[in-house]
Amino acid sequence: MSYLSLSNTSLLAIAISFIVICVIIMSLRITTQLKAKQALKDELAQHDNFAMGISFASEISVVIASVAFLFDEISISTAQSNPLKVIFLIVLLFLFIKVGHLIHRKWILHRFNEEAAILKQNVCAALVDSGMLIANCIITLGLYTWTHTQGFSSLLIAFVSFFVLQGMFAFDSKIREYHFAKANQGASLQSNFGLENTSIGIRYAGKSIGLSLAAYAGLSSAAFQNGKMVENLFTLVMHCGVMWVLLYSLTYVIKKISLPNIDTSLEIDHQDNIGIACIEFAVFCAVGYLLISMFSI
Repeated sequence: MSYLSLSNTSLLAIAISFIVICVIIMSLRITTQLKAKQALKDELAQHDNFAMGISFASEISVVIASVAFLFDEISISTAQSNPLKVIFLIVLLFLFIKVGHLIHRKWILHRFNEEAAILKQNVCAALVDSGMLIANCIITLGLYTWTHTQGFSSLLIAFVSFFVLQGMFAFDSKIREYHFAKANQGASLQSNFGLENTSIGIRYAGKSIGLSLAAYAGLSSAAFQNGKMVENLFTLVMHCGVMWVLLYSLTYVIKKISLPNIDTSLEIDHQDNIGIACIEFAVFCAVGYLLISMFSI
């Protein structure tokens, strides 16, 4: 009896994906060093920049997860017969993730310079930035699963849908800022990111990732109609909107059950209670995954 079922094809797929991952990570390392204006080794090892470590770790995770997902979706025979298609999909995938990350930095949180804060070892900034990077990775993979980008029309629909989802993230972020200001005498959430309150960063990252998982669930449950822009956008808004409402409704109930008689806003915003923030992070991510499990087709 054979206990090892790896075929030559499987080994080839592993080798190709690993090479692609290594090339992209090397490019990320060079880019990070240019931004920091010094060797990454010095920033992490000598300066003990914990924030930079978190940021770079999230980038590595996104690269490996995205390539693994793509190679799982594309058969090795397709990759061998049409390697240009695979290269195009990889470039397109990371382009979407990068554009979404820039939208988050330059538009959604335009009053807070995350890159500069990370270089100053602001862990809160690194958590906020990493959470949104992972969130953009999740919704990009969700869009690929939904459309499969088999032609120009589906690519165009994916492109427009991507910006619709960015609008949903922006609106959700504005609601979070409104609630923060209401609970803290008009204080700005973006300004408080600069005060290095780690628990605020954990909570923000958890909500971002949870929302992206809910959007993935919405895309998984929505039927894609090839070549029909209006119908697909309407379906996207309806399904993702319902998942958005379900995410916050279910997390509210679970938090009330798991944290009775605890003012989470007070604990996180004023006392930097990392334990409470981690619970919120876990609840949002777990409920987001629950929605995927319940509504994926």
